[in-house]
Amino acid sequence: MADTPTPCLTAPEFQRRLLAWFDQYGRHDLPWQSPRSAYRVWVSEIMLQQTQVTTVIPYFERFMERFPTLNALANADQDEVLHLWTGLGYYARARNLHKAAQTARDEHGGELPVESVEALMALPGIGRSTAGAIIAQSQGTRAAILDGNVKRSLSRLHAVPGWPGKPAVERTLWQLADYFTPNERLADYTQAIMDFGATLCTRARPDCVICPFADVCAAYKEGAPQRYPESKPKKTLPTRDTLMLVLRDEQGRVWLEQRPPSGLWGGLWSLPQFDDRTALSDWLETFTDSAIIEPALPGFTHTFSHFRLAITPQPARCAGLNGVREKGVWFDPLDPPALGLAAPVKSLLKQLAPFSLDPTPGP
Repeated sequence: MADTPTPCLTAPEFQRRLLAWFDQYGRHDLPWQSPRSAYRVWVSEIMLQQTQVTTVIPYFERFMERFPTLNALANADQDEVLHLWTGLGYYARARNLHKAAQTARDEHGGELPVESVEALMALPGIGRSTAGAIIAQSQGTRAAILDGNVKRSLSRLHAVPGWPGKPAVERTLWQLADYFTPNERLADYTQAIMDFGATLCTRARPDCVICPFADVCAAYKEGAPQRYPESKPKKTLPTRDTLMLVLRDEQGRVWLEQRPPSGLWGGLWSLPQFDDRTALSDWLETFTDSAIIEPALPGFTHTFSHFRLAITPQPARCAGLNGVREKGVWFDPLDPPALGLAAPVKSLLKQLAPFSLDPTPGP
């Protein structure tokens, strides 16, 4: 294991300690564990990226109720998939999930290609760790994983310097992850090492006193487990300004337009956006009858990973639209259709009427 720290324990001893901890303290009743199929594990793993288990569980259960099989997901409209994803964020995950299901339907007989990590990674949105988790948990076949929880745990146990996003650091962690992965109890081991990071070796308050690896943890010996893993170098986020047009007709419906398939809020439904008031006024003059601009609503900021979006909601009313607008719909707040909504748009629409926009299918 060149360029890799000496493992804190032999692989069998590491596995013994981790599985003993898991048998007593791990999570054994997660909804994707019973029944545990490749499809259910895959959906859960995609949802769990950047999202906590407690948040994911109700989304997963609604998703499985509507799309109990891969083919049901593949045959659905993207709008319905995005609607059920509304609130989970990182919507590229949902778009890729849908595309991957369609690829599996068309090229793999409606099943995930679980014969190898490489075959799964050929599908949209499935990386090496996700592929390993699907294979290990659904097939019981040996495959290593390296999600955020595992990265944090292995970084602390071995005091691995550097940000895990750097290729050299990630290679080191993959070597350690592969070294410790057993040949038996793969589903339990995979869940165990994820649970260990999520519930004990946590980011802010690791419970080192009861940790089964406290005697061999290099970060604990240093007295600073929170130092590992190192954080991503910070950079100042730029701010962009946008005007969101909240245009209502005489029936109180709100005009929404679908975003392009890729990019910001790709495929979701959003309020029309403008860089300045001139562009907004020109749009109203071109596409509406007798539009009346009302006082602007208080602005707010929505933060993305690489920039902040300063949003100013601009209400207006009109008798109707002129001409044909592609990818647009009049949205009735009192009888909302099942559409995938951008998070700030959902928040604004909730202010218009006492109704629910929970991500459940329409009638």
